[in-house]
Order: sequence, then C-alpha cells, then structure tokens
Amino acid sequence: MKSITFIEDALKSLDDEVQALLLNMSISLTEKDDLMLPLLQQKRVLDQTLEDLKYLEANPPAKGGPCKSGMTRQEQEG
Repeated sequence: MKSITFIEDALKSLDDEVQALLLNMSISLTEKDDLMLPLLQQKRVLDQTLEDLKYLEANPPAKGGPCKSGMTRQEQEG
C-alpha cells in the first residue's frame, strides 16, 4: 500500500521537526510546548492511521455479501 509509505514518511518528518525544536536553544520552553503540541497531536493521529492501515492490510475485509449497515434488523436476522 502506497498510503502506508506516505504516512511513514510523514511520521519521520514530524519526528525530525520535533527534534529540531527540542535542540533549538533560542526558543523558550513555553514556546517549545506551544509549537510541539500540534505536532504531537498530528503524530498521534498518523500513528493510529498507520496502525489501522497495517491491520487492514494484514486482515482484509471479506468480499461478497450485502452491506449490513443498510439492512434492517429483520433482514439481518432472517
């Protein structure tokens, strides 16, 4: 899956950006916190997305059969 590669690249870029912020001594700790918060939030979302995509790659959904979300309860039971 190409999307896994893109997400891994984005995660590496975020890690590099966080490291650059941490090593920058001209920025106060408060400013670093303010700048890093959105980066770490993005990283958390990308980590979860990557985990989900890897799971789907290893366990693809079963093909065939109608979509159950559009069926009524009676149709699903019967």
